[in-house]
Amino acid sequence: MATTTVVSAAPAAATVATVRSVQWGAVILGALVASAICMVLLTFGAGIGLSATSAHPYAGASPKALAVISALYTAVTLIAAFAGGGYVAGRMRLPAAEELAEHEFCDGAHGFAVWALTLFVAGLMAAFGAGGAVKTAIQATTAVAGGASAGAASNPQLTSQISTSPTDYAIDSILAPAPAGGGQPAGGQAAGEQATGRQPAPSRADMIAPVNRIFAASIKNGQLDPKDKATLVAIVQQQTGLPQAEAEKRVDDTYAQLKTAEAKVRDLAEKARKAALITAFGVAATLLIGAAAATVGAAAGAHHRAERVAITWFGSRRFW
Repeated sequence: MATTTVVSAAPAAATVATVRSVQWGAVILGALVASAICMVLLTFGAGIGLSATSAHPYAGASPKALAVISALYTAVTLIAAFAGGGYVAGRMRLPAAEELAEHEFCDGAHGFAVWALTLFVAGLMAAFGAGGAVKTAIQATTAVAGGASAGAASNPQLTSQISTSPTDYAIDSILAPAPAGGGQPAGGQAAGEQATGRQPAPSRADMIAPVNRIFAASIKNGQLDPKDKATLVAIVQQQTGLPQAEAEKRVDDTYAQLKTAEAKVRDLAEKARKAALITAFGVAATLLIGAAAATVGAAAGAHHRAERVAITWFGSRRFW
């Protein structure tokens, strides 16, 4: 009796261990199928999207409509691809002799493994692609920086010509020369100072840094401090020779333009943040639905395998 019990228990344990093992061949095949379906359908969708756009104004689909349609098409494509990969994995899994509950769980687990493996490979490819893009960007930035440094050595004004930040634009506006006949020119003021023996007025390059700091602090605080405004008015008068009233008007106009530009930048950043937020939630929801689709597809494939259901492709029972 003891010998019979031991002999009968050993095959049962071996059977359970064999049944519950993951069949990686079916999982890998399902992941490849899901990747191929996704690539083909996304390429086909890209062609349709390009045909719906136009470089001419008032022609083709609007950017918003195209973005919505592209997002929906991508979501449906991912879900369909995961479902197809899960179905193939469930259909290719070897028949098992476990209970019905374990049988359904193992089939669904293989579909979930297809989803997880596909995402893992896609994540690795995206990481390598991002790493290559970052490396290329660093190399390009280094080359541009080297060229800029060489150009700046021969032309000191190159840096100010290249910069396009809002504060630099404000500096260009506030320190612009006075119009002809609009006040004492800066050259006449400097000549008078030299004639009387006084120190010449600071150059424009010397005034860029303090004006920049004043504008940056005022934008951060939300208002222009009266002392800072007086400093800016004095700098404008020294550099342009404008009367005090016109210098004050120039300071006020430039500061208003700077605040408007800063507000536009903040609005664009807020829109980009909201778009990224919606995109992140949409991608996460699509991937979760894809996991469910892969699991259901694997269960359906296993059910068709057990019931010996023949799949017809274009009137033929062959796979192709």
